[in-house]
Amino acid sequence: MKTITLDIPDSFELNEKETKTFLAAKLYEKGTLSLGQAADLAGYTKRTFMELLANYDVSLFNYSEEDLEKDILNAQNYHL
Repeated sequence: MKTITLDIPDSFELNEKETKTFLAAKLYEKGTLSLGQAADLAGYTKRTFMELLANYDVSLFNYSEEDLEKDILNAQNYHL
């Protein structure tokens, strides 16, 4: 495992767990980590990590607004 050391001023009032969770959430959002990898990095179960994603404005599904709009248009244009 790689160790990264960050010097963060005390005035930021961040703790290690919160920082790891934020980093894991954003790496998951970016697609760098899978859900399981991100949960492991943050130190949570997958279920708990999934519940925490909303706290960091990260969608569980990584579904872009553009993709949603395309799917809506496709559904509206689909005729049985």
